[in-house]
Amino acid sequence: MTQLLIKNFLRSKGLLLGLLLLFVTGLVSLHIGKIFLEQQANIIEKTAEFQKENHQQHLDYRHGEIGLLLYYIRFGIVNETPALAGLSIGHRDIQASVKNVNIRNLEEQKHTTKLLNPFYQLLGNMDFSFVLIYLFPLIIIGFCFNLWSEEEEGGIWRLILSQSENPTTVLRTKLGIRLVSILGTLLLLLLIGKIYLTISLDAHFLAFGLLSILYVLFWFALAWWVVSLQKSSAQNALLLLLTWVLLTIIIPASVNALVVNLYPVPEAYGSVVDSRDGYHTKWDLPKEPTIKKFTNLYPQFTKYQHPEDQSFSWFWYFAMQQMGDLEAAEATKAMKAKLQQRNTFSQTIGYLFPSMHTQLSLNGLSQSDMTNYLNFMQALEKFHEEKRLYYYPKIFDDAPIADEDWASIELGRFRDERAVNWWTLLPLVLISLGFVFMAKKIDG
Repeated sequence: MTQLLIKNFLRSKGLLLGLLLLFVTGLVSLHIGKIFLEQQANIIEKTAEFQKENHQQHLDYRHGEIGLLLYYIRFGIVNETPALAGLSIGHRDIQASVKNVNIRNLEEQKHTTKLLNPFYQLLGNMDFSFVLIYLFPLIIIGFCFNLWSEEEEGGIWRLILSQSENPTTVLRTKLGIRLVSILGTLLLLLLIGKIYLTISLDAHFLAFGLLSILYVLFWFALAWWVVSLQKSSAQNALLLLLTWVLLTIIIPASVNALVVNLYPVPEAYGSVVDSRDGYHTKWDLPKEPTIKKFTNLYPQFTKYQHPEDQSFSWFWYFAMQQMGDLEAAEATKAMKAKLQQRNTFSQTIGYLFPSMHTQLSLNGLSQSDMTNYLNFMQALEKFHEEKRLYYYPKIFDDAPIADEDWASIELGRFRDERAVNWWTLLPLVLISLGFVFMAKKIDG
């Protein structure tokens, strides 16, 4: 019986065409991921070259003071992109992978990014996670919606009932053949992706693969439950397609709208305004309060003084710049908290909806999620702080520009070192088992 069912499956041009379409689309998604990774590597390479050229150009211009030189030159920090991000691009296509900042006020520089076509951003990337989340379920629905009803409507089911002691075994075998074919396609694409994108065989890739398999198993479990209801082919197809629309489009969009309304972020605008006001207004105010706040923040600089007979000094100027970040600190902290609340809420509610949970988990494993962005912003703040505290004494002491080895300055690097959270696999396991246990016995 099993051999006959396999032969019938192989003879079905529609089913084989579905597998071929899935495989080809998967290959296209891997190539898109490859292009994305190459773009990221090219951006980092060009940024490193530009930084050296830019520094040299300013040195050739021979600024008279090191303070004036450091007013202009920028230092870059890279949010390293793992190869696994080629499978799930996530937020990486809209968040800059490199930030270039000078040692002046940071808040204004944080959110500058490259300009992108808004239509392209709306469409997004057809990466592997897109194929997995959206296309794999459609092919599974096409494979399974008439698993029983086809036999019933064709008059074959009564024949099976008369000749088999356990007719459900026939359906399970048919389902198993389809499951093996889909999982085989998935595993083949993952293997090709590992080689083509040069992905390390580490815990993150293994978790990515397991999560993908569990997502496929969820849709098969759902399809088996629908088939067990013993409805017509049209009813089965309608129910499965409605579920697909709900899980992949309506619910994620609704959750996003809910998150935006529950956790509005007016602080995003307020932090920039507070930052600009924080130092622009200091030009017309007495300098002593600004300097006092600065030295209270950094007691190591109390030995420096602003000349009373001068209207400008680099000591006062960079103290004034620091006030921009200081006065925007409260709004910045509130904005970070809101973004973290949004992220936590989305992840928590996502446990109930497999498509949403899988997408968020794949982005997390690929380090292309909101958590990665927040961690990178924290690393940027630390990087900026280190640069300021290193150069401030040189500026305040008016150190000779030639004493500094400018050619040795390299890009800063940030690597997201989050460990794999294996518990993220559990929701898919529980939901899939739930549908399997709810499935009715098909014996008539």
